[in-house]
Amino acid sequence: MLERKRNMKTDGRRMLLLGILCLFGFCLVAQVQPQRNVGQPVKSKVYLLHSDVLKKSKDNPDPNAQILVGDVVFRHDSIYMYCDSACFYEKTNSLEAFNNVRMVQGDTLSLYGDYLFYDGNTQLAQVRNNVRMENRTTTLTTDSLNYDRIANLGYFFDGGTLSDEENVLTSDWGEYSPATKMSVFNYEVQLVNPQFTLTSDTLRYNTATKIASIVGPSDIHSDENHIYSELGFYNTTLGQAELLNRSVLSNNGKKLTGDSLYYDRNQGYGEAFNDVVFVDTINKNMLTGNYCYYNQLTSYAFATDEAVATDFSQGDSLFIHADTLQMFTYHLDTDSVYREARAYHKVRVYRTDVQAVCDSLVFSSKDSCLTMYRDPILWNGQQQLLGELIMVYMNDSTIDWAHIHNQALSVERIDSVNYNQVSGKDMKAYFKDGEMEQVDVIGSVRLVYYPMEKDSTLIGMNVSESSELNVYLENRKLKKMVMKPQSSGTIFPMDQLPPEKMKLENFGWFDYVRPLNKKDIFHWRGKKAGQELKKNVRGNVPLPNQKLFENNQKE
Repeated sequence: MLERKRNMKTDGRRMLLLGILCLFGFCLVAQVQPQRNVGQPVKSKVYLLHSDVLKKSKDNPDPNAQILVGDVVFRHDSIYMYCDSACFYEKTNSLEAFNNVRMVQGDTLSLYGDYLFYDGNTQLAQVRNNVRMENRTTTLTTDSLNYDRIANLGYFFDGGTLSDEENVLTSDWGEYSPATKMSVFNYEVQLVNPQFTLTSDTLRYNTATKIASIVGPSDIHSDENHIYSELGFYNTTLGQAELLNRSVLSNNGKKLTGDSLYYDRNQGYGEAFNDVVFVDTINKNMLTGNYCYYNQLTSYAFATDEAVATDFSQGDSLFIHADTLQMFTYHLDTDSVYREARAYHKVRVYRTDVQAVCDSLVFSSKDSCLTMYRDPILWNGQQQLLGELIMVYMNDSTIDWAHIHNQALSVERIDSVNYNQVSGKDMKAYFKDGEMEQVDVIGSVRLVYYPMEKDSTLIGMNVSESSELNVYLENRKLKKMVMKPQSSGTIFPMDQLPPEKMKLENFGWFDYVRPLNKKDIFHWRGKKAGQELKKNVRGNVPLPNQKLFENNQKE
């Protein structure tokens, strides 16, 4: 009898405790009741399949509530629910489950937690504390999860983590659909992958395709790379991104920006389209155009469609425009590393102190030499240099000296009628502080020169021939001229100038093709008919072979 009284007291305490838990559960559910916008569900009955103990509780707000203890099992349609104890409200077709809660739907979806309120009429499950949703290889953990069986959607609102074979995602708020494998995350979103970390305020992610859809300001960090985008897709398995809305790819001081970007992390390259800007802050140069390609593994860059290369290493920027621009880097990660820029077809160059046009050019940082091919013309102030091939050697991005090969011609404009002219086989022009200070002409030298008084009055016209000429200038004016062998030449007074002697045979003043400013480099103007150089076998810019494209780290 004493033992029976003790059992009755124990059962009474247990029912009182369950009643209090049920009351607490009602209050908790009332606080987080979600808003649902779904059609009228088809009602079906929730069945109690098993319980070790079934009792009534006078302390429960619902006098018809059934108190269940021990190995409790419910079924509703195709879903099974397990727990240690529960309150079953048969009239409202709902239940509360406590401790070791497990909800199983088919053989793919399982839901775990410490507490569950399930409404069989709305088919809404509300799980709290130590919640875990498992769908094959995908696991969602949180402390507060609502699972809508009609929409087949689970959503959390107090922080959660979703993980699969590739990634781990965390956010303050999110939802996951086991049917479509789609998830949506908001507020303090972070996607962690062994290769990178993505942070955002809004992100969509598919656990089947492993594709993250960027729909808000997002940053992707991986080793030395950084991507910023507000709209696009990132395949986390293949490491491929398609990004829109002026996305930015950064790598070791280099930044690629475009209206749209394609990036392949494994192959190490990026492509940008429309209004593209590629900036190298380390080497202080920039590529712009409507298409740009950059390979971070080989440091190869390519730009076309209104392509412009800009060097801003000095205070005065140098602008180069061509149909196609390329940048190669050789001997990467060695002490012998150097870079080579190539421009193909209709090249126009502008800087305030120097302008140039040619068909194509190559600049190598190995010897700081800029080589211009096919009818090149170089201007410096009133000086014009041209020939079959011009090689310009730079010193700290300023002209040091230039070598004009074959059919060399130097012209200085005095006024609209008179020009100082020197022609020869080869010519070397030396510069100081951006101004020409010496010109050496070798082979078949011909000269038309106008000596001046100190007040710049023209004395006459000197016409001479020799095999070698050295011209020395100061403040852009002739200081001394030496001919070898010495030649007296002929001086014509200004009022007796023979028209046939005033211009050399290959004279040409091509100011009409000269770039006027940095915007004018886009407007190609070729030489007028009949003013081309004599036909000769002239050098062309070397075209990179297939091997060079595949591995441009080798020469």
